[in-house]
Amino acid sequence: MVLTVKEAAALLGATDRQIYRWVDQGEIPFYRVHDQVRFNRTDLLEWATSRRLPVSLEAFDADLDPEDRAPSLAQALRRGGVHHDVPAADRETALRAAVNLTPMPAGVDREFLIDVLIAREHTSSTAIGAGIAIPHVRRPMVVAGSPTTVSVSYLEHEVPFGAPDLKPVGTMILIVSPTVRTHLQVLAHLATALQDPGFRGALDRRAPLAELALQADRLEGRAIPSGGKA
Repeated sequence: MVLTVKEAAALLGATDRQIYRWVDQGEIPFYRVHDQVRFNRTDLLEWATSRRLPVSLEAFDADLDPEDRAPSLAQALRRGGVHHDVPAADRETALRAAVNLTPMPAGVDREFLIDVLIAREHTSSTAIGAGIAIPHVRRPMVVAGSPTTVSVSYLEHEVPFGAPDLKPVGTMILIVSPTVRTHLQVLAHLATALQDPGFRGALDRRAPLAELALQADRLEGRAIPSGGKA
């Protein structure tokens, strides 16, 4: 989807002036149509995620019917699970282990997915900084008919990923989606969650699934009864 400066500002929760400043500085991906600045929403989402900038979910979902809105991040986490002490000697072994631990429908060619993710890493790092990598922002893992799944892998050993802040990666987050649109929706919600102190703190503590999903429930406004289970 092509966005104007005003639409890009709404998506990123910024002002038009800030958007033009990023354009002038060459910081933000853009192109020109008849001398007018335009943006690709996918490129902006990748850019915002890699720089840990919040995304306005209201603006992101504004043009979607209610039935097309993103599935629950908390439910996707519960499907994907949280995996501790995932063996990793380098980027390739980390990606391989994370893919093999992520629940997927029978018949999915995991080796092909692993090859795609490794190829993606060879073009540019998918680490977003602060020890976190989301290995498929631009090349989503799309499995037709699969429920949306988000898995978190806490690596046994931190691995250099060529992150912008030069910090090694200790946490990898994989998203499996039935469509590209769903992938982008979930990524937008995840990017926002990563800016929340409660969710981010749980991730930094390597919290178990119950705690991480509870934080996602809170962000989504899903009330959890006192003493109830997440």
